[in-house]
Amino acid sequence: MLCYLLAAFVDNKLLSTETERSNNARNSMLVIFSLIFYAWGEPVYVFLMLACVFINYIAGLSINCCEGGRRKAALTVGLICNIAILGTFKYLGFFASVLADVGVEVSVPKISLPIGISFYTFQSISYLIDVYRKESPVQRRFTGLLLYISMFPQLIAGPIVRYGTVADEIHNRRVSVNDFADGSYRFFIGLGKKVIIANQLSEIADQFLVNGLGSLSTTGAWIGIAAFTLQIYFDFSGYSDMAIGMGRCLGFHFNENFNHPYCCKSITDFWRRWHMSLGSFFRDYVYIPMGGNRRHQTVNIMTVWFLTGMWHGASWNFIIWGVFFGVILMIEKKTILRVREKVPALFLHIYSIVIFVTGWGIFYYDDFDKMKKFFNAYIGNAPVFTDFVSESAILDNFWLWTAAILFCMPVRRAASNVLCRITSWNDNVHGMCVFTARVTVSVVLLSLSVALLVGATNNAFIYTRF
Repeated sequence: MLCYLLAAFVDNKLLSTETERSNNARNSMLVIFSLIFYAWGEPVYVFLMLACVFINYIAGLSINCCEGGRRKAALTVGLICNIAILGTFKYLGFFASVLADVGVEVSVPKISLPIGISFYTFQSISYLIDVYRKESPVQRRFTGLLLYISMFPQLIAGPIVRYGTVADEIHNRRVSVNDFADGSYRFFIGLGKKVIIANQLSEIADQFLVNGLGSLSTTGAWIGIAAFTLQIYFDFSGYSDMAIGMGRCLGFHFNENFNHPYCCKSITDFWRRWHMSLGSFFRDYVYIPMGGNRRHQTVNIMTVWFLTGMWHGASWNFIIWGVFFGVILMIEKKTILRVREKVPALFLHIYSIVIFVTGWGIFYYDDFDKMKKFFNAYIGNAPVFTDFVSESAILDNFWLWTAAILFCMPVRRAASNVLCRITSWNDNVHGMCVFTARVTVSVVLLSLSVALLVGATNNAFIYTRF
């Protein structure tokens, strides 16, 4: 939080003169704050990130200046280096343990996972491919590429920002009063999602899915996974809101990462709305190059979803989770998507909820014994159907459940439309009402968040471990 505020303050102070020197100073300042921000949590692995940036800087220049086969070779070397870095630090221990389990004598290395490595290596890969395709300009300054990769708002948990999205803004950006106001408002929305809703839901999820797993009732299983389903949405979308808001305050316009995914009417629709930057990455750099819908569609979809599962973590449950959704999407293409105009929307929505909630159950447990206990209760094979603890979790947190379910829907958009209709008769009145509403919401969210954070234990963002 301190890095966010200081960087925004310093960067905007340097906006007073629009010279190349001032722009370079702003970029240098943002790089310094970004490195401090990352080193705060990863004092050693900050050098790994710097090495990754240097490799991609050289690879990008090589791709840009070479032609023909050499150009492709430069891209291949760059991609291999990125995949090797990600594979070594995220998957080497997993594959070694798999070999050990099947009887191969191999030592299992103990390698800690650098925060955000999946995000910044994917950004590096997208940069190289876009330069190769001539869809984005090459970055000729090392500090410019370092700023793109290490930019602290989105460094450790996304969204995955394409280089072309911010290429021009790295060297030519302006921050208006409206940009700063919109960015600050968006930041406070994200902060409220995380602290006020996600953190409270995590306690309910842990109560049933961790602490109460041994005596879990069927109702308790559904309450626990419902809490986690809402928690992971508000946690991750909250971080994305904070990143997008802070980026806006600094003059960068990141793409949206969520579009009310729990309002979906199919799992295909769900994945078009959830973590959109990751979905577009796999679509543009894996699915379409493999043939997309034109040839071998089944193989392409299953490959993408196997890789999506692997991206989320080096554990069998993530692989099963990815394959699960790959199979569901293939089934949908042959069934529901062909007749969805004839199926009631409510049925499609209920079906989607059951599927993605089940998926989050697979996602949650990396211990198969615990997963088995959960799903036994989840499908009704529990000692009791309900209990006092389950009923209390609903009644005692009624307003939390209400707020969480309500704000999964496009409430802000609806409120904005209503305000527009009410004040459409006068632009000045409309502007004043919008300003007052945003200030009020921001103050309330900040006050509640600070009050809840005082004395609270650390509750990190879920996606920082990916």
